[in-house]
Amino acid sequence: MLRPVSRQAHRTLRHRNILPSTVRYTSVSSPSSSELLSRSAAELPNAPNTAYSAVTHPIPAAEPSSRTRETLALARDHILPVYARPPIVLERGKGSWVWDCDGRKYLDFTGGIAVNALGHADEGVSEMLKSQSSKLLHSSNAFYNEPAVALASLLVTLTKREGGLGYPTGTRDAPGGPGAKVFFGNSGTEANEGALKVARKVGKDRGGATKTEIVCFQQSFHGRSFGALSVTSTSKYQDPFVPLVPGVRVGVLNQSEGLEDLITENTCAVIVEPIQGEGGVNSVDVQWMRKLVQRARQTGAVVIFDEIQCGLYRTGALWAHSSWPVECHPDIVTMAKPLANGYPIGAVLMRDIIAKTMTAGTHGTTFGGSPLACSIGFHVLDRLSQGEFVSHLKRTSALLLRRLERLSGWFPELVGRIRGRGFIIGIALLREGDPQRVIELARERGLLLLPAGKDCVRLVPSLNVSEAEVSHAADVIESCLSLL
Repeated sequence: MLRPVSRQAHRTLRHRNILPSTVRYTSVSSPSSSELLSRSAAELPNAPNTAYSAVTHPIPAAEPSSRTRETLALARDHILPVYARPPIVLERGKGSWVWDCDGRKYLDFTGGIAVNALGHADEGVSEMLKSQSSKLLHSSNAFYNEPAVALASLLVTLTKREGGLGYPTGTRDAPGGPGAKVFFGNSGTEANEGALKVARKVGKDRGGATKTEIVCFQQSFHGRSFGALSVTSTSKYQDPFVPLVPGVRVGVLNQSEGLEDLITENTCAVIVEPIQGEGGVNSVDVQWMRKLVQRARQTGAVVIFDEIQCGLYRTGALWAHSSWPVECHPDIVTMAKPLANGYPIGAVLMRDIIAKTMTAGTHGTTFGGSPLACSIGFHVLDRLSQGEFVSHLKRTSALLLRRLERLSGWFPELVGRIRGRGFIIGIALLREGDPQRVIELARERGLLLLPAGKDCVRLVPSLNVSEAEVSHAADVIESCLSLL
């Protein structure tokens, strides 16, 4: 049985109630794509569903409750208005469903923006939160805590087993072999800030004071702090806050021409999302990534993969790049969203050769790596990595993809291609304004969706969503497109 830490460490942590009594890595053969498609073929309709033409969830509610009215009034008075939100007040959730204060039930295919991997109000997560918070909630990084060590060990062990960060699938520990280190923060933005700091320091170690430039790509999204925003090359996010951090160069995703001019001897970091989330669910071409990584290696630049939205099994594998050839792998991977199912956490995973530049005092955080966050993170990641869970995810995501792939044939004037993989999926729409209109129509019929970029509707449901829920979401989307 593969364990995330050594045998002795595992026994010690289990004895002290840091780890579950049994950490299982069930050996389940993953079904092939053809098997997945044949299983779901009988469930595919021959024509688009039109049953959801009537508005069942009017926005705003026809007669909103006093709780809804009072909450919205208080929000207008006291909450900074930086979000464009519909007048819905969510009260509770369970699994893939949420209820508002007016008692209306919605199927949530936003997943808390790709956060709620195990859905809402998961009993295991709730129990872990209760158990750990009653023992040790916060201790600061002035001291070690066992949950942080256990989660870091699990992240490295799973990466070696499933592939990523330079490890081919099935790598095992070997004396003197390569290793990896983890830094814990509190969010995706913090993870990217940490990664950029590490890369900047590596750049100065390798090339001196001039090796400080950072390369990012159009339509990227890496966060909203000044450093992360500076490599988020989207004008609507950047323009109100310029000037930003200098020395950032912007390339075009999947465009090989000009890479040598883009990445130079002065480049310390190249940051890229294997699948852009906010930018429109745009996937990186593996052959282009090979060229990108090769050029970065030639110049001594650190390659950072932002897998905050596409990592941790959302594509059906641990990392979006797990199955890629190792010559396409990064030096650093950043993660956050699903790691603790909604409890704030972020992490930076880096190769040892990169980590060695960071010494005591070069980076830090007050709340990052807390016993509570890391206990929940270990619980969530352990469950996501189980063979049965991954097989279910692959089966349900294949069903969703098959349903959505029919849309362009039924609605050729409305729908372009389907983007992404696993449970990070984008429906490209051909007419301006249609993405927001589809989102509004779906919401009025009890389905919650997200936008992505200028032309895309994004689906990032909980990873344990059922086949019936996937089919229901597809039915509603087909009805909404029929109305258009």
